[in-house]
Amino acid sequence: MGRKSEVVFDEKPSDFDPANPYKDPVAMLEMRKHIVREKWIDIETSKIICDKLRWCYRIEGVNHLQKCRHLVQQYMDSTRGIG
Repeated sequence: MGRKSEVVFDEKPSDFDPANPYKDPVAMLEMRKHIVREKWIDIETSKIICDKLRWCYRIEGVNHLQKCRHLVQQYMDSTRGIG
């Protein structure tokens, strides 16, 4: 048995027309899947940054304000568009 070929995701569904979304129902569903997939990627990225931030707070102790500032900024930027 051979391996399955890799799944490559397109940037956006090709035939989707936002002015008339019900014109092509298949393209509309693909666009919906695309949006959900992108949101999940953003959520998981935020979770990873949050775990790094917790670890940084724990390791740095009282110096966490200076040493973890970049992670706080990354976490704030990653959570802005979610929800």
